[in-house]
Amino acid sequence: MTAEQLLTADLPSIGAFRNEVSGMAEIVRSSYALVEPQSEDLSRHFYTRLFSRAPETRELFPVNMEVQRSRLLRALVYVAQMVDRPDELVPFLEQLGRDHRKFGVLARHYDAVGYALIGAIRDFSGDAWTPEVDRAWTESYRAVAKAMFTAAQAEHGPASWLGRVVGHRRVGWDLAVITVQTSEPIPYRAGQYLSVETPQRPRLWRYLSPANAPRPDGVIEFHVRAVDSGWVSRALVAHSRVGDTWRIGPPMGRMGVDPASRRELLMVAGGTGTAPVKALIEDLAAQPRQPRTQVFVGGRTWEDLYDFGALRKLSYSNTWLDVIPVVENDAEDSGAETGTLADVVTRYGAWADHDVLVCGSPAMIRATVSRMLVAGTQLDRIRYDPFTMD
Repeated sequence: MTAEQLLTADLPSIGAFRNEVSGMAEIVRSSYALVEPQSEDLSRHFYTRLFSRAPETRELFPVNMEVQRSRLLRALVYVAQMVDRPDELVPFLEQLGRDHRKFGVLARHYDAVGYALIGAIRDFSGDAWTPEVDRAWTESYRAVAKAMFTAAQAEHGPASWLGRVVGHRRVGWDLAVITVQTSEPIPYRAGQYLSVETPQRPRLWRYLSPANAPRPDGVIEFHVRAVDSGWVSRALVAHSRVGDTWRIGPPMGRMGVDPASRRELLMVAGGTGTAPVKALIEDLAAQPRQPRTQVFVGGRTWEDLYDFGALRKLSYSNTWLDVIPVVENDAEDSGAETGTLADVVTRYGAWADHDVLVCGSPAMIRATVSRMLVAGTQLDRIRYDPFTMD
């Protein structure tokens, strides 16, 4: 099926799709589990097939493909896990489709990606690739491509924005606060994240969360930590300069405060997850009504709470806000709560009457959400972005 045919294909509604794919989802998960041990070779084979089928797509990717290969694998795992949860998957795919406009993706590229993806998994599956498995992957990719392509075609706004670095402040050897002013305000919401391309790493995109709510002057503050094997993050921390021009993609993510809710609010932030929490607090402060809000901000040591002073200052000027520091190792006797964020937050209770937002690394989110569910927090009260890309 071509990308153009996807637009007119008679796909079932989300409700009907949920029933139809309940069995296919398990097939997709189990078949991917068989090839996952060969994931590195699988990803290389995928790109070999893609570039053979559509050679022009090679120009869309960076020279060094190591980071891009890891992103493909994470996307595969995510879609495999979420294929039978379209209420969550479809909005993400729609955002992803709009985001991919910045690469110059064309309609025919969706066909080439499907050919390469399904062919690569088939080649690595061997005798385990049956007509039933083929149908499950084909139908799953068809739905994925439909959501992405339709959203991209419907979007008429800019594919990306230009921004100029106007501030670069090293907070530590591995952390920097970088301020960018865009040519025009980007229509993101507090809590969302943006992709950035920098002159230090052309065609290598990094996803960052603004640390402030949208401003009329287009100024955005980013908190960037250099991570192991982080080609982009290390370059941003060490080599970004005032005057650099960044290209910034459309907003992504579903993190945010429900304005219709009347429940109190709990925010849990680890590491640079502090950035979207600051943006959300700034946005809440501008609203006519603020819920009672408690923020737990954590790290391994006190030094990891790099922006706690600013958060504490916000709590002094906003009576509805409490900020609680958490460290795993309190050698300095700082007075912070001791333990992991998951330990400390659940020590305070189940938070049954609160809306909950969790921001941080994937490992921190998994640990905190899991512990909160065990403690009795309702899943539908917890909001986090399950999929981001380093």
